[in-house]
Amino acid sequence: MSALREVSDPPREVEDAHVIEDAHVIEDAHVIEESLRVPERFGVLYDRYATEIHRFVAGRLGTQAADDLTAEIFLAAFRGRADFDARRGVVRGWLYGIASNVIAQHRKRETRQLQIMRRAVADEPADTGHEDVVTGRVTAASVKGRLASALDAMPDADRDVLLLLALADLSYQEIGQALDIPAGTVGSRLNRIRRKLRTALGGANPILGEAHG
Repeated sequence: MSALREVSDPPREVEDAHVIEDAHVIEDAHVIEESLRVPERFGVLYDRYATEIHRFVAGRLGTQAADDLTAEIFLAAFRGRADFDARRGVVRGWLYGIASNVIAQHRKRETRQLQIMRRAVADEPADTGHEDVVTGRVTAASVKGRLASALDAMPDADRDVLLLLALADLSYQEIGQALDIPAGTVGSRLNRIRRKLRTALGGANPILGEAHG
């Protein structure tokens, strides 16, 4: 009986991790609610998520832009906190949705970075934006130029889904919340993106791993 229990029961540390994660989700929603009465409470969310939001923006647009835009993202979140609806998702996904909207206003910078990458395929500059982070996961360096072209030609909606997964490592549910689309749509869109990238890269592995909804 004890042997069966050892095999069937999840490891204790995994259970504890889920409990901590669920507690954060609940606490985040409470922080939003409390911040409506005590605005300073919103700082808890900044302390908790600013680093990863900054990392995501830096991966898309470079660290210089991220320094300014991270503040802009949290200011927008603070001003719009009364509209947060916990029934539609969690605070983390909501913040990434705001981040994606802010980034969308800076697409021209992102396009310029892609053009820079085409001219410097051999080396990876320290701060050229999401191209280096994403293409760093491609097994063959020789396909970087083709990947840059594929990303540049990709519809904005597809690029958003791809980079929220590749850079922010969000779940399908979180990506769906961030972009206001069903999680099933996220999965089908990623499958289509993988096929297109594989074709564009001449059969090379198009960076992303298996689905993780």
